[in-house]
Amino acid sequence: MNLYSNKQKWKITLLIFALLAVGASLFVSNSIVSKVGERERERAKQWADAIKKKIELVRLTNRTFSQLRDKELEKMTLWIDATKEVSKPTPLNEIPDYGFPLKIINGNKDIPVILLDEEKNVSGNINLDFDTSYFRKQHPDFTDKELVKAFDDSLVMLAAIWEKRNPSFTIEVYEGLFMTYYYNDSKEIEKLEAERDSLIKTFNDDLINNVGLVPVLLIDTETKEIIGTNMDEVEKNPNNIDALINNLKQQNEPIVIDFKNGNTNTVYFDASPELKKLQYFPYIQFLVIGLFAFIGYLIFSTFRKAEQNQVWAGMAKETAHQLGTPLSSLMAWVQLLESQGADPMITTEMQKDVDRLEKVTERFSKIGSGAKLELLDVSKTVQDVITYLRPRISDQVSVTVDASDEILVMHNPPLIEWVVENISKNAVDAMEAKGQLSVHVHKTNDWVYIDIKDTGKGIPAKQLKTIFQPGYSTKTRGWGLGLSLVKRIVKEYHKGTVVVLESQINVGTTFRISLPLNVL
Repeated sequence: MNLYSNKQKWKITLLIFALLAVGASLFVSNSIVSKVGERERERAKQWADAIKKKIELVRLTNRTFSQLRDKELEKMTLWIDATKEVSKPTPLNEIPDYGFPLKIINGNKDIPVILLDEEKNVSGNINLDFDTSYFRKQHPDFTDKELVKAFDDSLVMLAAIWEKRNPSFTIEVYEGLFMTYYYNDSKEIEKLEAERDSLIKTFNDDLINNVGLVPVLLIDTETKEIIGTNMDEVEKNPNNIDALINNLKQQNEPIVIDFKNGNTNTVYFDASPELKKLQYFPYIQFLVIGLFAFIGYLIFSTFRKAEQNQVWAGMAKETAHQLGTPLSSLMAWVQLLESQGADPMITTEMQKDVDRLEKVTERFSKIGSGAKLELLDVSKTVQDVITYLRPRISDQVSVTVDASDEILVMHNPPLIEWVVENISKNAVDAMEAKGQLSVHVHKTNDWVYIDIKDTGKGIPAKQLKTIFQPGYSTKTRGWGLGLSLVKRIVKEYHKGTVVVLESQINVGTTFRISLPLNVL
């Protein structure tokens, strides 16, 4: 009966089931991550389309403002021409008609103009939205002259600013007297520009700076100019854009926006922080499941071992108890036979078996309780058990023992005898009562080794890790506890080890029992 084999089948079945469950969980999680990633790519495309529309709107608006400025330039040119016409000297006998020029001049109600002479002194202005009263509020302690001076200085600076935006006009008012006209955009254009900038700012706040969007970076394909982004890395490391772009290329395929006029922009985007965290979720899930499974296995294994220990201890105590009664009876029968003059050979052999039963009883009693270790000659212990076994095994089995040197080590003789006896009997069974059994006792600086070698059929490699497990047995009527108890005696009571040193099919097997020399 091979209980361990059945247990292994259950373990493999449960392991396969667990792997299938984990695999299914990982598949579902990865599927969700993939779908979220596809949605984020669609969001990036939508962002790119919105940016495209924004750029088209800005270009259209700029063209509109350019046309408006061209019209205001024409209007200003006509206004200057009208001013020139009015400023021309006329003969005394002629009365000029200034109706039309004055109509043009007076029709300028919205374009602000500043007139400066060659010395940059203010000669006049129209359509300004401030005057000296503005400076009086700022500087209530100024005199009228100081207020006029502050006002004129501000007009000179304002004229210099306007000249950078719109062309100035210099005309000769009188012979040798030149005046320069500076003008700015009309209030209507400034109002429209302010509304445009407000709309663009609102668009940027709602779209580009929206933290709910995926991280995106819009670049002009030719100039590499940054058009729009919501990534903090761009502001923190403006000189590291190339590295950032290369990294984004590896994450997702860029999206190219073609404006159908030779201009193209490229959108680079990354996974959102939420998606990045979600990508690690399957692995975290796998680790958590594995951790719970591992903890569960440890708890189960601990309880199982504790239960086994209780079963073995109870079984050993019960066996020792059950052997006590027939053993006492046998001892009485031996004494009765001796008193009646029975054949001495019979009583002597019976006494040997009774002594052996006493040792077996002692072994079981020690398994069920603590075992006392003594500093004794382990070579003698091995020789004693082999001496007892020799007449009880087949004559076709050749037994050799190399244990002549005295080796003192802490051990319990009855239990070590049980270990050697158990392994030796298994070796005889493996040889089918015909072969060579060799026992060699030797030591190193730290260990004592008891090697038990047979010439039997050997142990398959796949069974080497299971032969010491409870329930494993190659015999049809075995319980599979012999080698398990051997390992328990050597490991738990003597702090040693027992292993299969080597094994070859149809050649033989060597067991090694290792006992530490420094255990006190």
